[in-house]
Amino acid sequence: MAAILGGSPAVTSLSAIHSTQTTTRTSRSSCCLLSYATSDKLNLRTSRHLAAFQPPSHLFSSSPSNAITRNKPLIFLPHLVASMEQVEETYIMIKPDGVQRGLVGEIITRFEKKGFKLSGLKLFQCPQDLAEEHYKDLKSKPFFPKLIDYITSGPVVCMAWEGIGVVASARKLIGSTNPLQAEPGTIRGDLAVQTGRNVVHGSDSPENGQREIALWFKEGEVCEWTPAQAPWLIE
Repeated sequence: MAAILGGSPAVTSLSAIHSTQTTTRTSRSSCCLLSYATSDKLNLRTSRHLAAFQPPSHLFSSSPSNAITRNKPLIFLPHLVASMEQVEETYIMIKPDGVQRGLVGEIITRFEKKGFKLSGLKLFQCPQDLAEEHYKDLKSKPFFPKLIDYITSGPVVCMAWEGIGVVASARKLIGSTNPLQAEPGTIRGDLAVQTGRNVVHGSDSPENGQREIALWFKEGEVCEWTPAQAPWLIE
């Protein structure tokens, strides 16, 4: 018994070592938890910080917030828009003032440089009945008789143009009806000053483009052909 009691310092030492190891493990565990917590905070802060630099998602059809959508391939919307573009026809007419002022070549050049295809062209003296049919939507307007007199006062240049989005694009090339409000660089913005002498007419819709071409051109006067530069304009 005395021998056992005499060895009590050793027992005390073992207890101390065990206590020290326990404390060390606890300390390590606390450090790990602190490290994880700090890492999480840093990750959270970093994520919030980097969120400001994320690319805009409105160009894509899928949303990263939806787990199902995330698995779908991203589709770039402009490609969808391009795939829906259609070849159209439009009727462009250089009015008597444009012919008398020698602007025919200038106006044709603008459409050619844009890349549209000229499929019909003729110099034509417009009869009154054709002018009235062309402008029949304006028949109730007080300026209608004056408009008819103006269009039939001299030869006009009739043109049929073809291309992707040609109707809207031609309207932009021509400019506003009132030349004083037309943008510089447009035909009317550069070459005209008054609505009653605004040089050129352009169809306002694909449907009217087809209707007006059929109205101003006889069968066989519109040519079907492929420009040599076509592969350099359209993919």
